[in-house]
Amino acid sequence: MKKKIIALILILLIAGIVIFFTSNKNKATNNLTLFGNIEIRQVDLSFQVAGKVEKLFKEEGDTVKSGELIAILDSRDYEANYTKATATVAQTLAISNDASSKFERQAPLMEDNTISKQDYDTLLNNRDRAKADYDAAIANKALAKNQLDYTKLYAPEDGIIMIRIQEPGATVNKGQPIFTMAKTKPVWVRAYVNETDLGNIKYGQEVNVYTDTKDPKTGNKRTYKGQIGYISPVAEFTPKTVQSTDVRTNLVYRIRVYINDTDEYLRQGMPVTINVDLNSGTKNANSNN
Repeated sequence: MKKKIIALILILLIAGIVIFFTSNKNKATNNLTLFGNIEIRQVDLSFQVAGKVEKLFKEEGDTVKSGELIAILDSRDYEANYTKATATVAQTLAISNDASSKFERQAPLMEDNTISKQDYDTLLNNRDRAKADYDAAIANKALAKNQLDYTKLYAPEDGIIMIRIQEPGATVNKGQPIFTMAKTKPVWVRAYVNETDLGNIKYGQEVNVYTDTKDPKTGNKRTYKGQIGYISPVAEFTPKTVQSTDVRTNLVYRIRVYINDTDEYLRQGMPVTINVDLNSGTKNANSNN
């Protein structure tokens, strides 16, 4: 009798262990863990004209707002060009008006042969030439105004100055970088998923992203909400930076996870862990690819 009880207990114990591991295994299959790195778009900021840098208003690490003035060139030559172009417009306008007046006064005289056809053609050509010179002066003034405006450099979007490349007094060419700026948005994670897991993820699927850094206020790893916004249609070999020995030689698919609640603690290249709840819903995927 005692042996039967012991045997029954062992059977129940084994059954409990099997159920425990089976349930945990089923639970585990509902979550997919991926590893990736933070990607942030960066842009080199430069003047659209050449000149000597007069002032830089930002240092490395400073935040900037869209449309904020961040640097200026010595604009004296461009101001002079604009003043000259403005005067040329006034001059050519006067000449054009004079040529038009002469044509309007004398053109009717050709009907009674008071003036010759040659004189008429000369008056007409002078009027048209003066009008063309005036139009060219207007275009040159607009160009001079644009070049004067280009001596001021504005932030194209919200961001953070990563590198201050030039200093006041430096002479720079058109398009030569002055600052390198990291855009505040979008921020995404570049990660890779195995072919066997590819069929379990979808566009807009919600995920949790964890950094290795612990928040000193909570003592927990910093957590961010995100969603899958891109899935590569082409397989590739696992990058060397992915150090998992069991999948290092396998083909994988690159994905992009957009982070919704970004902050200043996310850095370019930072390694992160992505947890995908395979039962989670979807949102409208971020279209910034």
